[in-house]
Amino acid sequence: MVSKLYARIRPRRPRPVRPEAGDDPVSALGLTAPGLWLLMMEARAPWEAISLAAVSPWLSKMPTGDGHPVLVLPGLGASDITTVALRRFLKRQGYSAHPWKQGLNLGPREGVVEGCRERLRTLSEQHGSPVSVVGWSLGGIYARELAKEMPEQVRCVITLGTPFTGHPKATNAWRFYKMVSRQQAPDDALLAEVRKPPPVPTTSIYSKTDGIVAWPCSINPARHAHTENIEVRASHIGMGMNPLAMYAIADRLRQDPAHWKRFDVQGARRWFFKEAHQPEVLTQWY
Repeated sequence: MVSKLYARIRPRRPRPVRPEAGDDPVSALGLTAPGLWLLMMEARAPWEAISLAAVSPWLSKMPTGDGHPVLVLPGLGASDITTVALRRFLKRQGYSAHPWKQGLNLGPREGVVEGCRERLRTLSEQHGSPVSVVGWSLGGIYARELAKEMPEQVRCVITLGTPFTGHPKATNAWRFYKMVSRQQAPDDALLAEVRKPPPVPTTSIYSKTDGIVAWPCSINPARHAHTENIEVRASHIGMGMNPLAMYAIADRLRQDPAHWKRFDVQGARRWFFKEAHQPEVLTQWY
């Protein structure tokens, strides 16, 4: 009885496919959405918010930023309310953090992409400098595409649990996305464009215990020197309030784009963070 129950709730494994030469190793895997067990673990998100409050004195000891503007984009079905904790943290760290001001994120409906472009352009002109863009989940897709279209106005891109590679069906939010955005499954050509990284320093923060997005869908390919992947222990819903994610974001925002280096996991950091730059990590699944 117990074994049958476990078989029903344990995380499902993708169907691995042998990649052909030149294939993207992520798209070459037959990934499925996280299983019921990981989805149930999303209930730990409130504890991540509580832990953020508990470790705030420690995080406040991090070196302060240079005051440059940061645009924060919410995830699917979410609004600027969900990014309040993140933006408050960034302001305490010395950055000029800004909401996206477009209400609920219901997908790329009419006017949304144009609104994002105008918001980015306005902030860049007001501050007289490029803007760092932090996108949570679907917001990370917008962040990456903005950087591709307007690279001169984007300093860096940081995504949180964003499924920019693989297929959208490898998420537990796919049906909800189709319902609220009125969008159909993207074709292979569009997916190939979304997978391409922006021409600016780009960081993907992901979790192997993400209950919404299959984590290999958040992995930048290793061949790009200006991209990286940082693994944290977090839920998808709580990633924008997770202390480890906050630490990584603050560390990345302090980087000078002209002398950008990947996140260093040496020393004590190795107990809390991991990096993923090699294709073979994509064969692992929890």
